[in-house]
Amino acid sequence: MGDESRLAAVVALAQGMAAAHSSRETWRAAAGGARRALGGSFAALSVWERELGRLRVLVNVGELAEGEEEFPEDESYPVHQFAEITEFLHERWAGGGEPDAWVETAQGPEEGRAGYCHQRVAALRRRGRGCCVVAPIVLHGRAWGELYVARPVGEPVFGRADADFATVLASVAAAGIAQTERLEEARRLAFTDSLTGLANRRAVDARLDEAVELHRRDGAVVSLVVCDVNGLKRVNDTLGHSVGDRLLERFGTVLSLCGAMLPGALAARLGGDEFCLLAVGPSADEVVKAADEVCRRAVELDIGDGVACGVASTQDPIGPVRSARRLFRLADAAQYRAKAERAAHPVVAGREGPDDPVVRLADEPSREADGERRRFRGRHAPG
Repeated sequence: MGDESRLAAVVALAQGMAAAHSSRETWRAAAGGARRALGGSFAALSVWERELGRLRVLVNVGELAEGEEEFPEDESYPVHQFAEITEFLHERWAGGGEPDAWVETAQGPEEGRAGYCHQRVAALRRRGRGCCVVAPIVLHGRAWGELYVARPVGEPVFGRADADFATVLASVAAAGIAQTERLEEARRLAFTDSLTGLANRRAVDARLDEAVELHRRDGAVVSLVVCDVNGLKRVNDTLGHSVGDRLLERFGTVLSLCGAMLPGALAARLGGDEFCLLAVGPSADEVVKAADEVCRRAVELDIGDGVACGVASTQDPIGPVRSARRLFRLADAAQYRAKAERAAHPVVAGREGPDDPVVRLADEPSREADGERRRFRGRHAPG
């Protein structure tokens, strides 16, 4: 491959990664671009998980052998089986510069040529591949993982020039991976409550819109639990805001633990002392059971006065739910009633018969409903 062709391949790899919208797309673009640039039949991108002492495969592309998957759930290899990881990513690197790519063949290293037998050679033979080039990926000044490209038996063996080019491709891939990680971190922060680590109101709004659309299209059960932490104002006024923050953090942990009872549920802090759980799929009774557990555990916290909990589910008799706004108003109204009545258990919209007061409150014009909510709040002690 000439210099112009290699330059074009580098540009194509960078553009492919720049167009990716998720980590998976980035991994696929990195491996796929490297495979095409090096004329390989197969490529993989793997990450070095130091804490687990293993090399984990993120993506396989090209001609997959038996047992290989594009995005494997758990294809990993103990690092101690790969001496070159230690040598290339520690010893040689520590001597100055960054690690270079190297080539392996199914025949093993020739006399006088560097190489490694053992796992890589065995894998080439087992999967019918004749050679591979392995390029370490360095991210934020640390060894992150590796880019692996292989050719089948009978194809020309990779040479030193290919290994040098693979090193360049690995650097381009590292830049793309770093950019994706920065964007995903920005997205995560945009949808995360900084105090509790739970999702925030923005995340709930987006997920709830999707959930209600799924309910309208496929009849999926969508349930929303809205919680108000009792006593936060008193704690802030008497013990200080740092203790109030600790109450919110501890309740956030309770909510997260109880939300785990509902597969895929989203636990969130809406703001101030208000939290919620959003569940799609579990039955209304399962959600009420989880909400009841929230109430029970909140009482056991050594600060605060428990929690007021309201539940609204499309599986209960609350009428048609055509918008996220209506489901939120129902859960919100149920929570206000729980607050007013100092209820030890969740109040569930739609379970008090045809003229359920929570449903009536939620569906009243907003001015009247807000007045009724103020009356609800006026019937219980401040905080």
